[in-house]
Amino acid sequence: MDMDLQFPGDVRDAQAHGSRNVGETERWASVAAGAGLLLLGLRKREASGLVLAAMGGLLMRRGATGHCDTYEALGLNTASNGSDTRRVLRGRGGTLVGESVTVNRPAAELYAHWRKLDNLPRFMTHLESVEETSDTLSRWTARAPGGKSVGWTAEIINDIPNELIAWRSLDGSAVVSAGSVHFDDDGEGRGTRVRVRMQYSPPGGKLGTLAARIAGQDPASEVREDLRRFKQLLEAGEIATTDGQPRGRA
Repeated sequence: MDMDLQFPGDVRDAQAHGSRNVGETERWASVAAGAGLLLLGLRKREASGLVLAAMGGLLMRRGATGHCDTYEALGLNTASNGSDTRRVLRGRGGTLVGESVTVNRPAAELYAHWRKLDNLPRFMTHLESVEETSDTLSRWTARAPGGKSVGWTAEIINDIPNELIAWRSLDGSAVVSAGSVHFDDDGEGRGTRVRVRMQYSPPGGKLGTLAARIAGQDPASEVREDLRRFKQLLEAGEIATTDGQPRGRA
């Protein structure tokens, strides 16, 4: 079945700016993310709000036309068949994040907690849910700007018990990503080094990444905070929070 989007001026704009190079799922996600950024930007009474609103408009246009100038410059195309993940993340196509933390628990325990993927939203606050649909496949839903949500399907491509979990998004996903988490025993009594390496392209590609950073959602900082919460959860059994605590006098 042809899932082509029917937007006014779609064909005309695509012809004016070159061939279509954005996949259908990513086009819908670009429109949703763009609408969220536009509303978020209009609510801000400062210069950054105008920037967010402008980026939101560009993302919506990207989804409507199915053409991305950045993808064209990088030689990327998610509208055609093939391995979307490998193609989009090749070279400069994706955003690379690498963070690590030492957790004072055995590697086997940390691996087991992470491998049960529905545990991830407990310490990854940008995630709404992760549903395991098979031994290797899972459906992810994350929060997007403007109160929207974006979903994708991921596949575990390498699984070494107590040592490594590696994944990639399936072709056609709105969020194109690949990454791994390593559990390295630092020696008896020294805990486990948890290393996350991730490369991804969010809805909107580089433009979406830039907009997220302007909105205060830096990918490296988010992963760093996720690992901090993971450490607290596994060491203390809970994540420290100031919610509900009385405020002292200034």
